[in-house]
Amino acid sequence: MTDLLDPVLDPTYKGFPHGSPPLRRSQVGAQGWNVAADDLPLPLAVIRASALAHNLGWMQRFAAQGGVDLAPHGKTTLSPQLMRRQLDAGAWGLTFANVTQLQVGLAAGARNFLVANQVLDAADLAAIDALRDARPGTRVLFLLDSQAQLDRIEDTAPGAPFEVLIEIGYAGGRTGCREHGEALALARRAAASRAVTLAGIECYEGLNVTGDDEADRARVADLLDRAERVARAFVQEGLFEGDEVVVSSGGSAVYDLVVPRLRPALGRPVRGLLRSGCYVTHDQGQYRRYVEVVNRRLGCTEAQGLQAALEVWTRVQSLPEPGLAILTAGKRDLSHDLGLPTPLAVWPRARREGRPAPAGWAVTGLNDQHAYLRLDGAGPATGGLEVGDRVVLGISHPCTTFDKWRWMPVVDDDYGVVDAIVTFF
Repeated sequence: MTDLLDPVLDPTYKGFPHGSPPLRRSQVGAQGWNVAADDLPLPLAVIRASALAHNLGWMQRFAAQGGVDLAPHGKTTLSPQLMRRQLDAGAWGLTFANVTQLQVGLAAGARNFLVANQVLDAADLAAIDALRDARPGTRVLFLLDSQAQLDRIEDTAPGAPFEVLIEIGYAGGRTGCREHGEALALARRAAASRAVTLAGIECYEGLNVTGDDEADRARVADLLDRAERVARAFVQEGLFEGDEVVVSSGGSAVYDLVVPRLRPALGRPVRGLLRSGCYVTHDQGQYRRYVEVVNRRLGCTEAQGLQAALEVWTRVQSLPEPGLAILTAGKRDLSHDLGLPTPLAVWPRARREGRPAPAGWAVTGLNDQHAYLRLDGAGPATGGLEVGDRVVLGISHPCTTFDKWRWMPVVDDDYGVVDAIVTFF
């Protein structure tokens, strides 16, 4: 467990100082390193401590004010240090995409888990069984959406029933029961099975979000209306088991529309679970655009809402032609599935202060290890850039930046390194 929470880092880790001896993760913050002083090689992904703390508190308060619990999706970061921070802030537990990822949550100290996916492999089911035996009181819920999946679960003859949530999907979407009757038939069979306990209901609205307020309201309402009708039907037939009904939904784009629907009046105790994950560091791209709409609905300014905590520092390695700078970061370092990175700031080489990047600058392409920064509208052909200058990039989609880094320093507002996190992708 020590190697999971406090592993030894060394110069084989991208961004770790070349001349440093190996260090435990917990020792990094005491080294006096500063990103702006060039104490760490670039490219380098960093997490700003102040924005991280703000986001952790903001989302926990938002969930609590809505009367629901937070089970943040751990696959965003797969970092036990960040998960521990989420749990310490008050999260009920952690969400994961598969059983393998549960090990990181265990290292973080979680006792409640939601696998927001269908589990049916005999090896995965056996691992959950073994976990419950080894750690009494640990709770693991997962999704059920077909009688074929239930057949596979029953084939394993588990020692104790698995807690399942029936998933409600939509046409053209991902997993989940498409029809009311289909969900009801599955619930009846699950309630009669010795292999599972029907603990609640679940849906996921995130793939259907566009950022258009009116359209998103309609789509979210339609999906959650269907889920509530199914839940009421289950209650009427006495199909839910246990002391409470778990109702879960919520990605990171329209959580404000989801939270009010996670406590339906079912005539028995309901535990609403919100599964947002990207909020922990937020971003400067796709989720920023989504959350701008959320902020308007909530009546708060961007400064009051979630803050982008994750940045990637790069260096200008070449100015090969007018209007073009080549930076030392690419697809191996930056997310690009939901948009290209955004230039945020320029820090001239050997200087401890930066300036905002001009509005006309844009990253227009990435290779494995290079970014193409176009300097349109910057005045002189180089936009004042010199080879060796640092360019700070904001990212779009935290999940697919985290998976490109084995570690990240946590920095204060002056970019002094105060801590570090590791990831397990």
